[in-house]
Amino acid sequence: MKKYILAITGASGSIFGIRVLEELLKTAEVHLIISSGAFQIIKDETGIDWTTGTEDRIRRHFDTERLFFYEDARMESPVASGSFKTDGMLVVPCSMKTLSGIANGYANNLIERAVDVVIKEGRPLLLSPREMPFSAIHLENMLKLARLGVKIAPPIPAFYHKPERIDDIVNFIVGKILDSFDIENGLFKRWGS
Repeated sequence: MKKYILAITGASGSIFGIRVLEELLKTAEVHLIISSGAFQIIKDETGIDWTTGTEDRIRRHFDTERLFFYEDARMESPVASGSFKTDGMLVVPCSMKTLSGIANGYANNLIERAVDVVIKEGRPLLLSPREMPFSAIHLENMLKLARLGVKIAPPIPAFYHKPERIDDIVNFIVGKILDSFDIENGLFKRWGS
């Protein structure tokens, strides 16, 4: 069974991270890190309240034994070590603060440390930066990471599949994120099909 780390940061677009998590849990073990700033955004954008009793509520929400949750301040967790082998990490959505910390090797919290480990171990990494417009600083940080082999996948929708609901747009973006990580999915109608 594949094993992934998924981080959800405090940027708008938490629904993308939650949908990625739902899809990964279908076939893989997932080690989830949610930044402290993300909980209120998740509640505001999705109505899901994980602000108290977090780990128990997350476990009940997904009802699986393949999900492991870590608070972003818990630097002693397994994902902070290179000896904890995974098939890679996704940060969806990725705030500009987290992007900057990653690009500059800051590792100030568990998300940044886990990414630092994934980079140093040469494992696959995907960041889905959620901001608009991008400043030159944002773009330089993304370019720096892309040159290291990090996949940069901003949540940009397409409309050739003729979405009728917000879910159709979310599924397209999550499908493309999973495609970028070579994870099979049938979340959207592909071009020409």
